[in-house]
Amino acid sequence: MLQRFWCWVTAVAVAVLVVSCAGAGGGRGGGGMGDMDTGDDPAEGGISEVPNPSAAMVAASGTPIARLQRGHEVYMLKCGECHVYMLPQDLDVDEWEDAMPKMIRHAGLPGADEKAVLDYVVAVKKQRDD
Repeated sequence: MLQRFWCWVTAVAVAVLVVSCAGAGGGRGGGGMGDMDTGDDPAEGGISEVPNPSAAMVAASGTPIARLQRGHEVYMLKCGECHVYMLPQDLDVDEWEDAMPKMIRHAGLPGADEKAVLDYVVAVKKQRDD
């Protein structure tokens, strides 16, 4: 019962976040995002190509599933607000490591989310390499 309540609260919170971001003009193509390029380009490959955390990713990376889920969640909810989605499997880990600190600061997210997103990206790449 309590778990259902929290699932419902989470779903409502996500819906409010999505609606408020869309109305604020802050998404892709909305401009006004400081020094980040926001163009009108479509997502690279589309969201359906962004893999969900899996047991194979856990095995390949040694990262707990909870951290991979958090990284995936932050990636899906925040990264596309400022620019097109870059598919984790299409970039080198070094590129992600260089870009992540600036993007996380720009998004106003805590450092733990930076680590979670990077762990998720590394897990995607390691699982694809196996």
